[in-house]
Amino acid sequence: MLVIAIDGPAGSGKSTVARALAERLDLEYLDTGAMYRAITFAALRHGVDPADVEPVAALARQVDMDIGEVVMVDGVDASIEIRGPAVTQAVSLVANNPEVRTEMVSRQREWVHKRGGGVLEGRDIGTVVFPDAQLKVYLTASPEVRARRRAKEVTDLDYETVAADLVRRDTYDSQRENDPLRQADDATSLDTSNLSVEEIVDQLVAMLDQ
Repeated sequence: MLVIAIDGPAGSGKSTVARALAERLDLEYLDTGAMYRAITFAALRHGVDPADVEPVAALARQVDMDIGEVVMVDGVDASIEIRGPAVTQAVSLVANNPEVRTEMVSRQREWVHKRGGGVLEGRDIGTVVFPDAQLKVYLTASPEVRARRRAKEVTDLDYETVAADLVRRDTYDSQRENDPLRQADDATSLDTSNLSVEEIVDQLVAMLDQ
């Protein structure tokens, strides 16, 4: 079972690289960040405060989600909404919920075991979800590049707002009590600022072949 863990902060290129690598290796790909965004979307949709730990945890255990090119949450296409400002500004609160994390990690492991492997990207894949992954990579990029990339992805937010939000999320995610964002000790760090997706994928495939 081949498991590839790609971690890193927002805007580092995780989703794009993971998707391209999965296609190159004929593996399935899972955006675990979209799972936390899906829970956040569900909470907001049901009028649940994302900071309210128990109700959000209960919702996480019940929600039906299908994470792919289209993100379905309880039968609703939430592909656009999960990238919108409301979810973006609240998702760190949901991701810091220990019971939500326990549920999501369980679902992520189940997803991999059902498929016999896969490429997963997020913030704790190599440190928590699959610490024994065959390849662990931590992607980084300059703050300017990350903000520019994310500004293209997040609807209804300008560059300055996105840049400020990235700083806020970096601080929150790296300092949170539950499964903070950090590079696994045995992960390879790769700065994607000046690399094309193809160049990054070529490097990752070469690492697997070593």
